[in-house]
Amino acid sequence: MTMKPVQILQDALDEATQQMKNALPTEVLEAFEKAIEQTREAGLNTGVRVGTKAPDFTLASTDGKQITLSAELEKGPVVLVFYRGVWCPFCNLELRAYEQIFDEIAAVNGQVIAISPQTAEYSSAIQEKHGLRFPVVSDVQNQTAKKYELTSQMPEKLKQIYQSIEISLEVFNGDDSWELPLPATYVIDRDGIIRFASVDADYKKRVEPGEVLRLLQTL
Repeated sequence: MTMKPVQILQDALDEATQQMKNALPTEVLEAFEKAIEQTREAGLNTGVRVGTKAPDFTLASTDGKQITLSAELEKGPVVLVFYRGVWCPFCNLELRAYEQIFDEIAAVNGQVIAISPQTAEYSSAIQEKHGLRFPVVSDVQNQTAKKYELTSQMPEKLKQIYQSIEISLEVFNGDDSWELPLPATYVIDRDGIIRFASVDADYKKRVEPGEVLRLLQTL
């Protein structure tokens, strides 16, 4: 069944953006936007490129299984979704949107793997929250995100803001690095070649899962 070309994600992201604007002080919102621009200006808004070999990895899923990219590719193309954590409303919306089209993705032998630096405890929390049927894996200290050239250091001022709204990456990620992956989506074919890449320092923007599905249907 081909999914209708509707935006199941972007409308929800726009609504969450508006809610954030209504809830947070102007100076906090301005700090968020400044950090996004600084990341772009530093040239950190790229990640590994389309047409290159996807870096392999082995990471633990929430049920304790070891998920190896090269082994998963033997079953079919893989969609890698790098997200920031359970505390990020935009990440929650993104993963829920992929769950909504899980059956269509599976119908073309596609697979989704969601990756974040948070601990197994918080990876389990987001999987259970949305009833995700695809693997949610913990990328301890962003080792895989670094292979994909996605890591970004949180500025000190932003770190203080996050702490003030009770978001401590030391708790969620189990280390004091305050590093996050840029939100990114990769579609990797069975030969391990990256066929599609979407990376954006602006975490309020994500590729539409329907677009990813349409690409999977051509592989």
